[in-house]
Amino acid sequence: MRYLSLLILLLCLSCGQNYDVPETITLKSDWEFRQVGDSTWYSATVPGNVFTDLMDADLIEDPFIGNNEEKVQWVSEADWEYKTTFVLDERTLEKKHLELNFEGLDTYAKVFLNDILILNANNAFRSWNKRVKDLLKAENELRIVFQSTSKYEESEKAKLPYQLPEGNRIFTRKAQFQYGWDWGPKLNASGIWKPISLTSWNDFRIEDINIQQLSLDENEASLLIEINDNNIINEDFTFDVYVNDSLYSEFKNPNPLMPSWIPLQIKNPKRWWPHNLGEPYLYNIKVIVKDGRTVLDSLSIKKGLRTIDLVAEEDSIGQSFYFKVNDVPVYAKGANYIPQNSFQNKVSHEDYDKLLNDVVGANMNMLRVWGGGIYEEDTFYDLCDEKGILVWQDFMFACAMYPGDDDFLNNVKKEAEQQVKRLRNHASIALWCGNNESSEGWSRWGWQMGRSETEKEEIWNNYLKLFDSILPQTVSNYSDIDYWESSPKYGRGNPLYKSEGDAHDWWIWHDGYPFEHLEENVPRFMSEFGFQSFPSYEAIKYINQRDSIDISSAGFKNHQKHSRGFQLIEEYMQRDFPVPDSPEDYVYMSQLLQAYGITKGIEAHRRARPYNMGTLYWQLNDCWPAVSWSSIDFLGNWKALQYKAKHSFENVLISSTIENDSLETWIVNDNLKPENGVLEMKVMTFSGDVIWQDSYDVNVEGGTSRLVSQHNINTWPENKNELVLISTFKERQSVFYFVKPKELNLPQEDIQMTIKNNENGFSIELRSESLQKDIFLFTKEQGHLSDNFFDLLPNETKTVMFQTQAKQLDDLQLKTFNSFIRPEGI
Repeated sequence: MRYLSLLILLLCLSCGQNYDVPETITLKSDWEFRQVGDSTWYSATVPGNVFTDLMDADLIEDPFIGNNEEKVQWVSEADWEYKTTFVLDERTLEKKHLELNFEGLDTYAKVFLNDILILNANNAFRSWNKRVKDLLKAENELRIVFQSTSKYEESEKAKLPYQLPEGNRIFTRKAQFQYGWDWGPKLNASGIWKPISLTSWNDFRIEDINIQQLSLDENEASLLIEINDNNIINEDFTFDVYVNDSLYSEFKNPNPLMPSWIPLQIKNPKRWWPHNLGEPYLYNIKVIVKDGRTVLDSLSIKKGLRTIDLVAEEDSIGQSFYFKVNDVPVYAKGANYIPQNSFQNKVSHEDYDKLLNDVVGANMNMLRVWGGGIYEEDTFYDLCDEKGILVWQDFMFACAMYPGDDDFLNNVKKEAEQQVKRLRNHASIALWCGNNESSEGWSRWGWQMGRSETEKEEIWNNYLKLFDSILPQTVSNYSDIDYWESSPKYGRGNPLYKSEGDAHDWWIWHDGYPFEHLEENVPRFMSEFGFQSFPSYEAIKYINQRDSIDISSAGFKNHQKHSRGFQLIEEYMQRDFPVPDSPEDYVYMSQLLQAYGITKGIEAHRRARPYNMGTLYWQLNDCWPAVSWSSIDFLGNWKALQYKAKHSFENVLISSTIENDSLETWIVNDNLKPENGVLEMKVMTFSGDVIWQDSYDVNVEGGTSRLVSQHNINTWPENKNELVLISTFKERQSVFYFVKPKELNLPQEDIQMTIKNNENGFSIELRSESLQKDIFLFTKEQGHLSDNFFDLLPNETKTVMFQTQAKQLDDLQLKTFNSFIRPEGI
C-alpha cells in the first residue's frame, strides 16, 4: 500500500480535471549526527543507524570482521543526537494540515521541531504521527536525541521485586536479536531506522484501506472496502473504484459522518495460491476520492483472493496442526527467517528479491518470520504475495517472560494494532503467533526455580494478559487471520509435543541426539529443528580479511555464538562422516553433515503426511557472516542444505528408508492432482553393475503420501557399503545409500569436466566411470550454480548451469566425497 499522487494524473479521464492531493516530502537529506556532549557533527544516512553512520565516518571498524564486534560495544551505551534542516515553500505552509510521520525510531527518542519537544518515542516497532502546522516555518530544524536502552532498562528492572527471564532486553520494544543470540552478534543499534516524512493536505487524506473478503466461491468474490480517513466526508465526495485498471464503480457515501464502506463484487474470481499449488494471482484495486472534478487522494492495493485457515482440532491422535488454503490442506515446506542484516538499512529491495527467489527456487512455500527479529518491510510481504510464499508471522517476542505493567501492555497493544493493520491486506499472511518459545521456557527451562507461588502466579498472569488476551483480541479485531499463542505448543520435555500442535525438536543439536531421532519422532507440524554448518569459503575469507581458509583464528571463532557449537559439529561428524584434516575440507564436510541430518528429518516428516503437515527448519539465512544453522550464508551463497532441501521439498518426492531390514520406498505427492506412472528401481554397485531391479505401476492421489515398495535388504549381498539404490519416477530420481556416509567404500576415479560458454554464463558437464558422491563445485567468480553437492552416477553425464556475469571461468574447482574415503585394503 502506498500513496499514488503522481498516478492521479494518469487516471484523470477528462480534460480540465483538477487535483488537490496530499503531498509527501521524505526527509532523507542533510542529516548529521554526534555523540551527545560532543561538539563535532558528522554526516548521517537516514534511514540508518549509529553503527553504519560511525563506519561511514571511519570512526569505528566493521563489526562483522574478526573481533571488531568487541571493540564497538561502547556505541550502544552512549546517547546519540541526529539533526537536519528542511525548507518549505509558502504553498506547502498554507495547507490546512501538516503532519510529520516517523515510521521507525530505535528506540527511546526525544524529537524536537524548532527546539520544541513534540514526541517521546519508546517503541521501535511503532510509527508516530504528529500534527505540526503551528510549529512549521520556511526554514525548520528537526532534532532527535536517542537515549541508550540500558538506562531505561535498569530503571524498569529496579521497579520489579523479582528478575524476569531473560535479561534486560525484555523491557525495550525493539529487535531482541540485537542484544546477541546464539547465531548473531551483540550490536544494539539506535537511530532513525525507517523513513521520516512530512505530509501536507487540505480537505481529505486516505490514511488506510482495508479490503475485507466477505465471501469467495467460483462464481463471485464479495468484498468490502473500508476507507479510514479521519476526515469529515463531504456529501459531494465520490469514490471511484478500479479493478485491474478498469473502472468498476463510482460510489457516493450515503452517510458522510460515517467511515466509507464500498461494496465490491468480482465475477469468476481468480484465486491466490501458494506457488507450488497454483498461481499467486493478485488483483490491483485502486480507490480514487474526488470532490466534483477535483481529485483529493488515491490508494492502490494488490489483493489476493483466497481463504486460509489454521486447522488445530482434536482428533483420535491428539490435536492437528495444518493450513487450509482455498479449502485445500497444504503441506508447509520451508524455513525460519531472521533479519537479513544486523543493520536493516543495508538490506535492499534486490536483497529481498534474491532471497525470496531462492526460497521459491528451493521449492519452499512457507517462511516463519521469527519473533526475535523485526516485523519485516513492506517489500518483503509484497514479494511474498507476488511469489506465492505463505508467511507465518510471529509477534516480536522471543525466549523470555515480559513485563505486565499498564505502560508496557498499552505500548504493545498499539504496536500490535499498527502491525496487524499494516499487514492485513497481504494474501501471504497465514498466521499470527504470539511468541517464540516463551511458554516452553517457563515450563521447562528452569525459569520458575526459586520463586514463590505468588511471584510465579504474577509472572504467568502477565504472560496471559499479553499472549492470551491483548494479542489475540487485536488479531481478531483487525484481521481474519488465525492466532496461535506460542510456538511450540509443548516443549520437547512433554511427550505431547509429538501428537499436539506444532513442535520444536532440539533433541538433535542441543541434546546431542542422533539424526535418526528425527525419523523416529515425527510431530504433527515441525516448526523448528536444525543443525549448524560453516559458511562459504567467501564468507570465511571476509571474516578473516585474508585469502586463506582459517577456521582457528580468534576473529573467526567470535563468529560462532553457540558455546558448544564447534564441539557439537565435531561430535556429529565423527558419528556419520569422515573428519578431514584441512580447514577447507572441514568446511565442506560440515555442510554435508548439516544437509544429511536436516533432509533426513524433512523426508521423514513428509512421508508421514497427513499425520505431519509441515516442516520448517531452522534457519534460512544469516544476519552476519557466521557459523550457524542457516542454509544460505550472509553473502547469499547456497550451502549444501539449500541444494539438498530443494530436492527434498519437490512437490513429488521419492523417499526411501530402512525399517527392520525392510527397504521402504514412498512417493509423496503435494500436487492437487494424482500422479500416475512407473516407479523404476535398481540396486547397483558404484561402478554401475545392476544386481537387482524392479518396476511398479504407481498411482498416488494428490495431497497424499504412499508406501509403494517394500523389499527385504537381506536378499542382496552383504557389502551394503558398496551398493546404491536408484529410484526413478516420471523423470524424478532418488539416490539412497544403505549405510552411513563414513562407512561407504567409494571408488577413487577421475571426473571429466567440460566447461562451455552460454548466454547466461557457463554450462559445466561432468562424467565419471564410477559413482561420485556429493560433488562440490566452487569458484571465486560470483554467480549461482543450478545444482551443487550432487551425486554423479557412473557413466552418466550431468550438466550444471552456472549463471554469472563473468566472462572467464578459469579457476573452477571441485571436491568429491569419494576422495575422503579410504578404500578397503589401503
